[in-house]
Amino acid sequence: MEQILHIINEMSPYLLLGFFLAGLMHAFVPGQMYSQYLSKPTIGSVLNAALLGIPLPLCSCGVIPTAMSLRREGASKGATVSFLIATPQTGIDSIVATYSLMGLPFAIVRPIAALFTALMGGQLVNIFSKNNNDAPANCKSDDHCDCHEHSNKPIATTFGGKLKEAIRYAFVDMMADIGKWLVIGLVVAGLITVLVPDSFFQIFANNSLLSMLLVLCMAVPMYLCATGSIPIAVALMLKGLTPGAGLVMLMAGPASNVASILVINKVLGKRTLIVYLCSIILGAIGFGLIIDHLMPREWFVSSLTAADTCCAEDGSYFAWICTAVLTALLFNALVLNKHHHHHAEETHQADIVLHISGMDCNHCRQNAEKAIAGVKGVEHVSVDLQSGEAHICGNANIEEVRKAIEAVGFTAQ
Repeated sequence: MEQILHIINEMSPYLLLGFFLAGLMHAFVPGQMYSQYLSKPTIGSVLNAALLGIPLPLCSCGVIPTAMSLRREGASKGATVSFLIATPQTGIDSIVATYSLMGLPFAIVRPIAALFTALMGGQLVNIFSKNNNDAPANCKSDDHCDCHEHSNKPIATTFGGKLKEAIRYAFVDMMADIGKWLVIGLVVAGLITVLVPDSFFQIFANNSLLSMLLVLCMAVPMYLCATGSIPIAVALMLKGLTPGAGLVMLMAGPASNVASILVINKVLGKRTLIVYLCSIILGAIGFGLIIDHLMPREWFVSSLTAADTCCAEDGSYFAWICTAVLTALLFNALVLNKHHHHHAEETHQADIVLHISGMDCNHCRQNAEKAIAGVKGVEHVSVDLQSGEAHICGNANIEEVRKAIEAVGFTAQ
């Protein structure tokens, strides 16, 4: 329990800052920007997708519908895969949290590794995919929708309105999406620290590659956000695993999970899925070996040693205040708010009601709403995350609505 409290105190100021910066990006950066430079099956589009995705604070579930939406709007397969690989591994919030708990070297290496891994995966998809020059099946050149134009929600245009939108997104919507996985990461880290004996990891301590393979077996199927993977990586390293193995957890944990594997296989195909997984695994192991064998070990363990020896300290008042604020925001998002979604026009009687399967977070809900809002004849749409129901007003064709939903990776009944 003491170790968990220390980790929370170390991370809470940086987490609050990261959430706020993420909200500012969401509110002030136009969404159309993320699909404008991704349409060609070239290394340039792959690079653009990686650079755009690295700072975005999307979790491993939220990135799936976002990427499928980019694909629907005309992004190439290579750019889509690059975005899928780079985005969940990093984010402004996770980079500052990595710096706070694991030190500057890890905070620098982590986005660099995500960038190169995404470039490798995206370009390999461009090479091996035969249909990359074709537009997505559900996307026609004359019907690319501008989600802001079709959305039933009012768009904030003033600075104050955008700032309010940024705060709500950061500390309500994003907290609801990432908070659960952050708490799970902290709990898992605490369990590893308390329950797993040091002797277990001593078997792998002197074998860099074997320790990375062990972590891969744990990380690939796990459902972790980029921030939630940090305390787990710290706990593994404190138990004796190498810094390279810690980086494998930071890369493979957020980038892959069972849900993303299933969706990518369905929407982008088995060949793309194989390239996606191989790129993540090879990239994680490659950069892990570089850290373990080509870089000074002291760069990556000094911060952990300091953290381990100061666990008994109470921490500063500022850190405790940040921890209290973070706890209150998590309680509001996960317990009081419960992902509840308000609409100004909820009193409208729906002409079509569909049940959408596959939504896991508010990013999923928002992408489903945007996809439906882009269908001709839709006047208003309201999607509830908890029930999975979409209430649609207007004279839209129900089959066109189903196709739009399936185009972003969900199913509708």
